[in-house]
Amino acid sequence: MAAEFEYLIIGAGPAGLQLGYFLEKANRNYLILEAGDNPGTFFNNFPRHKKLISINKIYTRYDDPEINLRWDWNSLLSNSEEMRFKNYSHQYFPHTDDLVKYLGSFATHFNLKVQYNCRVVRIAKNDKFIVIDSNGNVYSTARLVIATGCSQPYIPPIPGIDLVDKYTNVSVNPEDFANQRVLVIGKGNSGFETADNLLATAAIIHVASPNPVKMAWKTKYVGHLRAVNNNSLDTYQLKSQNLILDATINKIKHQDGKFVVSFAYSHANGELEDLVYDRVILCAGFRFDDSIFDESCQPELVINNRFPAQSSEWESTNIKDLYFVGVLMHMRDYKKKQSGFIHGFRYNIRSLHQILERKYHDQELPYQLIKSTPESLTEAIIRRVNLSSGLWQQTGFLCDLIVIFGEGKLARYYEEIPTDYVHESDLGQHESYYTITLEFGLEIINASPDAFALKRVHKDDVENASQSPNLHPIIRRFSGSTLICEHHVIEDIASEWLENVHVKPLQEFLRNQLSREVSLVKVT
Repeated sequence: MAAEFEYLIIGAGPAGLQLGYFLEKANRNYLILEAGDNPGTFFNNFPRHKKLISINKIYTRYDDPEINLRWDWNSLLSNSEEMRFKNYSHQYFPHTDDLVKYLGSFATHFNLKVQYNCRVVRIAKNDKFIVIDSNGNVYSTARLVIATGCSQPYIPPIPGIDLVDKYTNVSVNPEDFANQRVLVIGKGNSGFETADNLLATAAIIHVASPNPVKMAWKTKYVGHLRAVNNNSLDTYQLKSQNLILDATINKIKHQDGKFVVSFAYSHANGELEDLVYDRVILCAGFRFDDSIFDESCQPELVINNRFPAQSSEWESTNIKDLYFVGVLMHMRDYKKKQSGFIHGFRYNIRSLHQILERKYHDQELPYQLIKSTPESLTEAIIRRVNLSSGLWQQTGFLCDLIVIFGEGKLARYYEEIPTDYVHESDLGQHESYYTITLEFGLEIINASPDAFALKRVHKDDVENASQSPNLHPIIRRFSGSTLICEHHVIEDIASEWLENVHVKPLQEFLRNQLSREVSLVKVT
């Protein structure tokens, strides 16, 4: 007979534990199934060179724990200062073993309901989900949450790709590549992490993909190439035998003990060339493994079949009551925001839990009730943009929401809701509401040839605050799905929006808007 649960979570990585924490606090009937014998088993093996690129900045000169989460990218959200990652490592780029230890302690500290050593082998659905593990145990649940991450290597459709080494199992001993010609396929962090490891031993290293390198400090997306992995760029630009190739690989052949790789260059008027290597290493990232689902609940896949398709509630677009957390949430902001990383998806999961409580358990989304005056709204907004770590990490993806009601006299202030969910749910049907986000002026940044020579707006030039390239608050007023207007709070070099130049224009904007909308607002 199947054991029954309200929620079943597959995977006890950081995402599964984070959702488990919220379900535990809400006293829900849940269970987390984990294939390994400890939480976070993915990090036992990856990254291959054991260094995380998620920062662990302990000394910030701030005392507030919420603010400090802006520079703590590894902690899970909880009510315990003891369960912060800084108590497990002081390294800026921590060792993976420290993260695994932390996750194990987190699960134990909060008495999370995790069942280890039970690999899920099949998922089916009738009216409920039926989950079977490798031990023959059967579980039944009304709502299934997948927290397995992207566990399988992504294999691009290149003839001969099956012949090459894979990032997942290639040797990490540089001496195994001594005096060899090496091709690394992929210009993400795994590709450059691999190339950097071979700089002292390989004779020649080429790093190739169809598109140019994207640097995280240019795009503001932390999944693009990080400075900690980019030593190979110096060796390319300073004539040290290594190359960065923008090229499509048409095919790979193994011939006379060597690899012959056929390239079509992206910037050479269609030039074709065959190059010979001793080793080829594929570092094209990972994808979601959907093999455990049978035909009754096979989720739709997108982005080259790397992610399950999801709604703004992170629910499968074609299988009701099937949800995805953690790295898989990145489908909604792929290569744009931070949902593929702990410091992004931890806030997503908190929002998801609140959405689940609203959807299935008749709980209102949490909000603060405040007076709908320019002074009260300004005070609330300024406090939040100077404090929130969720708005800071999930720029534009999560928003605070202010809903005006009570004939324009009162407002509900909601914190950190997915922006898409606001507009796609009943929340976006109100006749008067405001969203508050922190965002970069990315169009301005991307228009500049030099990310380190951006032209900033003078601090007193509030009329041109919308031209601020760096992080700054944006307040948008909507009526239903219609954007009425928006206000940019001018950027600040320390990202502290506390001066009159920040406060006064915002208060005047709100005064203006509130005076115009009073007659339009219905009692709700």
